[in-house]
Amino acid sequence: MEAVDAVPVHLNGKVAIEDFDLTVVEAENGDKQNEREIVLGKNVHTTCLEVTEPEANDESTGDKEAYMASVLARYRKNLMERTKHHLGYPYNLDFDYGALGQLQHFSINNLGDPFIESNYGVHSRQFEVGVLDWFARLWEIEKSEYWGYITNCGTEGNLHGILVGREVFPDGILYASRESHYSVFKAARMYRMGCVKVDCLVSGEIDCADFKVKLLANKDKPAIINVNIGTTVKGAVDDLDLVIQTLEESGFSQDRFYIHCDGALFGLMLPFVKRAPKVTFKKPIGSVSVSGHKFVGCPMPCGVQITRMEHINVLSSNVEYLASRDATIMGSRNGHAPIFLWYTLNRKGYKGFQKEVQKCLRNAYYLKDRLRDAGISAMLNELSSTVVFERPIDEDFVRRWQLACQGNIAHVVVMPSVTIEKLDDFVNELVEKRSTWYQDEKARPPCIAADVGSQNCSCDLHK
Repeated sequence: MEAVDAVPVHLNGKVAIEDFDLTVVEAENGDKQNEREIVLGKNVHTTCLEVTEPEANDESTGDKEAYMASVLARYRKNLMERTKHHLGYPYNLDFDYGALGQLQHFSINNLGDPFIESNYGVHSRQFEVGVLDWFARLWEIEKSEYWGYITNCGTEGNLHGILVGREVFPDGILYASRESHYSVFKAARMYRMGCVKVDCLVSGEIDCADFKVKLLANKDKPAIINVNIGTTVKGAVDDLDLVIQTLEESGFSQDRFYIHCDGALFGLMLPFVKRAPKVTFKKPIGSVSVSGHKFVGCPMPCGVQITRMEHINVLSSNVEYLASRDATIMGSRNGHAPIFLWYTLNRKGYKGFQKEVQKCLRNAYYLKDRLRDAGISAMLNELSSTVVFERPIDEDFVRRWQLACQGNIAHVVVMPSVTIEKLDDFVNELVEKRSTWYQDEKARPPCIAADVGSQNCSCDLHK
């Protein structure tokens, strides 16, 4: 069963609200082994660490500090173990920011506009603007022509990019492929925007033939398009040039469309892949966002959002008590994040990132080949380090390796922190477990040809 979002969807030129059942979410394939119930509206406190209040007249004896130290020590041990078996989510866990420990004693807040001095003095805007200038060079836009800020996460980057598009075209329709990140459809709900879901190719890339059909059905409305620079599940890169060509062929001139590029993970990897298409403001795009805690490897969620200066005034408002202007989504913003980003960019630079991208792609191909050699269905898009394969039927195995699953498929995102040794451990354990899952002749591996293509499926029918 396909989950649907409560967003306006245009069908035959009419707007309708799809029904969204909040009481149950079930696996797409209906397989009870893969089904994991998600109950909404019910809080679970089984993992709660209770806060214990000190007695009113309690003198500090050191017992409370010793207790808290033991809790934190156990937590640190758990983090080390979970990091060792982290494969399904796109976070680079290979970093060392010991030099920045001296700054943890300060509450650093970058509220307001990064480019305007405010009355608040404990900030890191000088680091923030340095990071933004670096990304502006990467995406080929002049300092005088862009505006941006360090966001608190990748979702905020999408919320901001789509909001700019909505402000440029208040009556515009948002187009996004079905494989787009959930935050894109969250934005549509938040902003009460008309939203059209576009079909995808088996790779996960947007299907521009279907895109054209849906554009023509709403050709009287401006188009706001989310282009994925690496989809969430399959790591597919939408063809930006083909999207622009499709818009033009459908009669949409550049003054009637706005493109936001969601480059959460691969937006910082794509520039260092040979023969990869360029994401650049020299093309008619409106904004680009990336996550800082993914490929870069920040210890806290953060991101970078850049748009054209010409679009931003419509969002800006004066904030007198800050003596600044604000066009961001959030008010207070993490002032430590820009420093961590600045530190990494200075240490690695373009050449360092290029080496890490090559390592990730090489290791991703290694994982895909090992899975295929073991008779396991697997797919890897050409410009991606996300390896898609058949979903393990044991939920304990899924949780142990922190795999991200959807229907009959799961994936591993090969990041700089993922070594060949870790991949070998994962494949060896998967092969061993799989031999017990399917030792009964009646139990067979699923066919995932619909998800990865028949050429990548190793089920009994396609192998």
